[in-house]
Amino acid sequence: MGRLIILIGVCLIIIGTLITLNIPLNWIGHLPGDVSIKWGDMKIYIPITTSIIFSFVLSILLFMFSKR
Repeated sequence: MGRLIILIGVCLIIIGTLITLNIPLNWIGHLPGDVSIKWGDMKIYIPITTSIIFSFVLSILLFMFSKR
């Protein structure tokens, strides 16, 4: 449980640093493979590639901090 709290804290520190330093994150959600469909007044957005990348990174982090 302690490692999970540390992991969450590290993630919050990284996000806070990125926001404080105004590092542009406009690439998130606009990667090749993210689907955007505009149909009349309706817009459907499906971030497939972004979801896969975040899932991969989260899986690696959880694997590194998991107990064996």
